[in-house]
Amino acid sequence: MNEVEQRFMRLFVFFDLPTNTKKERSEATKFRNKLIKEGFTMLQFSVYVRVCKGQEIVNSYISKLEDNLPKKGNIRVLQITDKQYERMKILIGEECVEEKHVGMKQLLLF
Repeated sequence: MNEVEQRFMRLFVFFDLPTNTKKERSEATKFRNKLIKEGFTMLQFSVYVRVCKGQEIVNSYISKLEDNLPKKGNIRVLQITDKQYERMKILIGEECVEEKHVGMKQLLLF
């Protein structure tokens, strides 16, 4: 594998899911719990992120998400390099607990 395929990436999942009925709330909760089970951490409400090493791993997580989509809603994924992630600026508020503990510039190693 070449250097690009082995680069550390951040995979973001952005979602807006309906929660008007008990069934919709249940589906939204199942989707969120699936993200957490797969190692995603909440960056902001409805924005989760995970570290992946290489494009093949990114593709496998996208595939897992596609296999567990709720029936309704809006879900998007975005991948960026770790270098791009490091350039993120917080304009108001504070780093999340994970960022304070590990640091935005360090990799989470499992």
